[in-house]
Amino acid sequence: MSRIAVVLFNLGGPDGPKAVRPFLRNLFADPAIIAAPTPLRYGLAELISRTREKSAIANYAMMGGASPLNAGTEAQRQALEAVLAPALPSDDVRVFMAMRYWHPLTEQTALDVAAFAPDEVVLLPLYPHFSTTTTGSSLSAWKAHYRGPGRVHTVCCYFDDESLTDAHAALIQTTWEQAGAPKDIRLLFSAHGLPERISASGDPYRSQIERTCAAVAAKLGTSWDWSVCYQSRVGPMKWIGPSTIEAIEQAGRDGVGVIVDPVAFVSEHIETLVELDHDYAKVAANVGVTPYLRVPALGADARFINGLAGLVMKALSTTGLAAGASRCDAAQGRCPLRTQAA
Repeated sequence: MSRIAVVLFNLGGPDGPKAVRPFLRNLFADPAIIAAPTPLRYGLAELISRTREKSAIANYAMMGGASPLNAGTEAQRQALEAVLAPALPSDDVRVFMAMRYWHPLTEQTALDVAAFAPDEVVLLPLYPHFSTTTTGSSLSAWKAHYRGPGRVHTVCCYFDDESLTDAHAALIQTTWEQAGAPKDIRLLFSAHGLPERISASGDPYRSQIERTCAAVAAKLGTSWDWSVCYQSRVGPMKWIGPSTIEAIEQAGRDGVGVIVDPVAFVSEHIETLVELDHDYAKVAANVGVTPYLRVPALGADARFINGLAGLVMKALSTTGLAAGASRCDAAQGRCPLRTQAA
């Protein structure tokens, strides 16, 4: 019997109004988010967290006062453990959550995994698309804190994994059919944005997002009108685009409705339940976009969870970095799979 620890990485979210400011401070103090010398970065993180606290608390109040991300990730954790247990009946498999910016924080999970004393450790980010700001940051934090035993296997991304794209296509189709299969509708794949300077540095996130969208659209068939857009811009710097707001406004000018798939988000949280469901729904109403439909995040969808289980099984047979997706092209120089192969 082997002890196998699977660690799910995600951002985390505040569990109440008092947690909002420290959550934001942790977020903006991350050098992967703000590239500045440590004293300056901490000062900026404190300033930004104070400035954004009130509006953030108001947004979380719309969801009951706390982020649903932890509960959603816990549901995914339980579902994945339930699939892995019969798949590895001779082993003791436990799935852990490690959140980057709020509890359970990576450093605490690292202690919990070490106490389990695993023979194998599979690091599985709940970010299907690799970015230095998400997966890269989470893996760096894990490396800094984990001092336990076990051979480590890392899944860096799985943007074109068949189970992932199947799940997206199925949820899009179901959402469209439940709305009466409306005609004259555009599918918007909405992903979290990224500053252009990070994308231009060779970060593979944007390329991977676009490849996921193309794969999902191919599964849906050639009749769909679709485009890729990006949301959640923060700060004055230039971000990759077009923005989701711009895409909705363009749909208004073109006289079509929209169905929005949160393609980069595997759990419901503030970007889906507030930004997409409230803020952007108002934009759509103001520019005459009807219908405005939103596809649910993957959550604990069986197709997605079974895909994650497959990634774990594949990783266990691989030493080091497991290839959960195709290798990026040469322009994405910060792709870990390319770096490993070089």
